[in-house]
Amino acid sequence: MLVCYPSKKNLKENVGSPLIHRETSAFGLEYKTDGEFSVAYRPSIWKHSLGGREFFARVTMKNGLIAKVE
Repeated sequence: MLVCYPSKKNLKENVGSPLIHRETSAFGLEYKTDGEFSVAYRPSIWKHSLGGREFFARVTMKNGLIAKVE
């Protein structure tokens, strides 16, 4: 799953907010409103001016909001 945050720091700053993401799996939805999953930021895929470098993170969601980013 891809996220739309230019850095892991920016993703962590959005704890308590809904996750801005794009599903990428051909095998079903990866997003869970409650649970953990891995995400990646790929600037070459988003093709907009956020910039930043590619990163990966583990996100924990609770009630549809970001609860934790590792």
